[in-house]
Amino acid sequence: MALRVDLNSDLGEAFGPWSMGDDAAMLAIVSSANIACGFHAGDPMVMTRTIRAAKAAGVGIGAHPGYADLQGFGRRAMTLSAAEIEALLAYQIGALKGVAAACGATVGHAKPHGALSNLAAVDGEAAMAVARGILAVDAGLILLAPAGSAMVAAGRQVGLRVAEEVFADRNYDDDGNLLPRSHPRAMVHDPEEAAANVLRMVTQGILRSVNGRIIACGAQSVCVHGDDAGAVALALRLRQGLTAAGIEIVPLAALA
Repeated sequence: MALRVDLNSDLGEAFGPWSMGDDAAMLAIVSSANIACGFHAGDPMVMTRTIRAAKAAGVGIGAHPGYADLQGFGRRAMTLSAAEIEALLAYQIGALKGVAAACGATVGHAKPHGALSNLAAVDGEAAMAVARGILAVDAGLILLAPAGSAMVAAGRQVGLRVAEEVFADRNYDDDGNLLPRSHPRAMVHDPEEAAANVLRMVTQGILRSVNGRIIACGAQSVCVHGDDAGAVALALRLRQGLTAAGIEIVPLAALA
């Protein structure tokens, strides 16, 4: 059987008159969209437009909840209790599901954003709070979580379907976690380098850390961040490279 993988991007991250990324171009390339829910980015009209565009493009729709931090784009650490994290997830996923219903669309997955995701990737208590928050809203949602992270284990423990995600435009540390964005080598901007990394992760099940360490990984979904200036070119190169390698690109619902 041919390999299959999902190609996802974080979209709907505009806010009011402030634009972010080229969602229309990305929706013509990716198979799943993680849509901001109004806390780190997005607003009701942005959510509506993005959901309608994703539905028209035949792209899977997911919730992308983050910290309530518009100024910091959800990328600044916050100290929340487990109960607060659960409520944060439930509030935002519920909002996106409501807007999706008004658009005649369905939300199929959830993927935590930014600093919340970074915490839940390594902190078991936060990971369980994320998993419980998703489960409480819709037990049928797929949790899209960083490969090998605490969220993968937590999601499976509570009975959620889980898809493991790798990142095309980010480098990893020696523990298999994303390098912090403050690190000078955190980002991968070269489409050729990104394509080579992704093919290795998808076909061989391994990632190479920034220091050259080889780490086993699952790679059911590949993320390209939509807010980077070169995101569209990188996503297109990835799609071309994956397809040329005989790998079928499908939405998450066809995988998890």
